[in-house]
Amino acid sequence: MRLQAIQLKGNAAGVGRFPAICAPLVGRSQERLLAEAAVVAAKRPDIIEWRVDFFEAIGDAAQVVESARRIKQVTGGIPLLFTRRSAREGGEPIALAEAQVVALYEAVCRAGDVDFVDFEMGNEPEDLRQVRELSRAQGIQLILSFHDFARTPPLDTLKQRFAQAAQLGADVAKVAVMPQGMDDVLTLLSATLQSSGELKIPLVSMSMGRFGAITRMCGWAFGSAMTFAVGESSSAPGQMEIADVEAAVSLLQKAIRPQDL
Repeated sequence: MRLQAIQLKGNAAGVGRFPAICAPLVGRSQERLLAEAAVVAAKRPDIIEWRVDFFEAIGDAAQVVESARRIKQVTGGIPLLFTRRSAREGGEPIALAEAQVVALYEAVCRAGDVDFVDFEMGNEPEDLRQVRELSRAQGIQLILSFHDFARTPPLDTLKQRFAQAAQLGADVAKVAVMPQGMDDVLTLLSATLQSSGELKIPLVSMSMGRFGAITRMCGWAFGSAMTFAVGESSSAPGQMEIADVEAAVSLLQKAIRPQDL
């Protein structure tokens, strides 16, 4: 296995922490979003994710860009991940066409207030190419992701998803799936462990829901470079409070040192 931290402008996000802890923002108005950002920032996650699909003004690119700028101000510069999660992969329904979503990513990337963008591998190849070029031109890290909220695909399929992200030019590959039992959790962890030894980019993985909650605490030991935790509100099933995740990771790392893996 090869542990690879997520890099931000040449430095590891999380300032030495593996995994980096990411907390979501899901406010529907700018006022609520900024209030949520202040609460989350006080808990000092390594990365903050803005789930823009929850934002009621998502169709107003100028307001989205302004909101990203203000989030960065309110959070004291904590690295910001910009994500539109599609409804087909567990996100909120939005009225934008995919061309408008790509245009929104372009506006946000060009404004320069985000450090990462998440884009799904299931998007059209031309849209993927455009977002890859936009993020690369602006020095923004691209997370290419795959989510299955219904099931956990077989081991080989999960490994193919990680490899696909690398082939498509991702800086980080992310896979999140829903288990039906603990055997599915083991499948996800096995895919992460094997892929972390085969690929040259950082991986992020989680098994969702109550069965998968354990992966949010121990996924790093299998090669997952980031875990998601609740700052104020959850964005996916099975997320735990930042303090609980920090405590669990710290306890495990007293016995299992990342540098020994």
